[in-house]
Amino acid sequence: MLTKTYSSAVFGIGARTITVEANITTGTHYYIVGLPDIAVRESLLRIESAILSIGFHMPRRKILINLAPADIRKEGSSYDLSIAIGILAASEQIPTDKLATHMILGELALDGKILPIKGVLPIVLQAKKDGFQGIILPKQNAEEAAIVDGIAVYPVEDLSDTCSFLLGIREVSPMRIDVQEIFNQQVNGYEMDFSDVKGQENIKRALEIAAAGGHNVILIGPPGSGKTMLAKRIPSILPPLSMEESLETTKIHSVSGQLAATESLLTIRPFRSPHHTISDVALVGGGANPQPGEISLAHNGVLFLDELPEFKRSVLEVMRQPLESRSITISRAKITVDYPASFMLIAAMNPCPCGFYNHPSRNCTCGYINVQKYLSRISGPLLDRIDIHIEVTPVEFNELTTVRATEKSGSIRERVILARRIQEQRFKDLEHIHSNAQMRVRNIREYCLIDEIGKGLLKKAMDKLNLSARAYDRILKVARTIADLDNSVAIKIEHLAEAIQYRSLDRENWTN
Repeated sequence: MLTKTYSSAVFGIGARTITVEANITTGTHYYIVGLPDIAVRESLLRIESAILSIGFHMPRRKILINLAPADIRKEGSSYDLSIAIGILAASEQIPTDKLATHMILGELALDGKILPIKGVLPIVLQAKKDGFQGIILPKQNAEEAAIVDGIAVYPVEDLSDTCSFLLGIREVSPMRIDVQEIFNQQVNGYEMDFSDVKGQENIKRALEIAAAGGHNVILIGPPGSGKTMLAKRIPSILPPLSMEESLETTKIHSVSGQLAATESLLTIRPFRSPHHTISDVALVGGGANPQPGEISLAHNGVLFLDELPEFKRSVLEVMRQPLESRSITISRAKITVDYPASFMLIAAMNPCPCGFYNHPSRNCTCGYINVQKYLSRISGPLLDRIDIHIEVTPVEFNELTTVRATEKSGSIRERVILARRIQEQRFKDLEHIHSNAQMRVRNIREYCLIDEIGKGLLKKAMDKLNLSARAYDRILKVARTIADLDNSVAIKIEHLAEAIQYRSLDRENWTN
């Protein structure tokens, strides 16, 4: 007898429905076709053990399993439950009336227990789009799946529960959650706050500007000056995730298996901080079975690269294209996947190998040549994509011991949100541009107009400070954001003056 069940395969952050055809005929042996990988081929051994453990019998005839479409490689263990149900239905041990309208997913243990799988959210979204009425999946994945309205989610613990549900012996209640309530409760759930940081008011101001315009930032300063502490608190001043952004971010973490068992929806912006020994593939994504990298896991959040010059040159260079396009395309011989990568880059570095170049009280032992060599590890094209350069100086003792209250992240975030609203209105008719940092040259010429006094100041600054030509557009972008924070339509001379000071590494004499 031939039966069909339905499963799903994840590609990128999307999914595609897979038809699992089970046919039992005269003969012996098990066959599974349709480009299965080793994990899928081994599933028949797990399935046989699981079926026998719950009191059903495994047909001792020829069993042919086809995974269609047959030209797509099937990977992972999520097909186990669907294949097992197909075999039981084809051998007439369970009815087939619900199989055409329900998708079935899950990995089987030898005792029939159903184990969780990766990529559930994109699978459920695709199942809804394809018109399925319900989806049967592991209990551990049920909350994540229940985020999607319009499709019934049936959580099951083992193969016995699944068969009882299909036989009508046992009723399984669909999982329901209040997505909006979860979103509202957790959207401001940040443990770190800018009020924890003593002093560094000028750095906090620069990071507020960066958050308001979505600008990339590099922090340069000696060890212990607070670079990492400040960077970790940036997500707390970024605008809250919208529901659309939250779903997209959750999909990426679900596909990569990074979604915690207790989480059904990511409601706070991600903060990713990979170690400097990371490989190219781990950063941008890839592998034989392409998976999202750190830049995609940081989508809609912050990617923090501490000790930037210590990263391999090749690792840093592969970020150049994603920083511009805000997505990454991974191509292999038989598959091409696209992952979003719209993140805010925060980099931190010492000014020299010993860390004390330009320190107010300690002497640098590196020498000019070593300082230059250290800084040259960061290429010009990468530096060109970082709008704000900030020199971080050590905090004075008096600042560390002060009991004066400092501004909380919530207050800073309110100003950032207002500035972002101005930008949303400004770019409402432009595709793929949502913040000042994303402006192209023609947008800068349209929205970053300055008067003659401003032009004179900018020319004088570029001449006197030996600013490089690439600094020009970056200064105008940052000045536009400062004006937005000031709720000013025009870019005033004070906005330009403040923006100019955020281009430290563009000064040709910075190391002199």
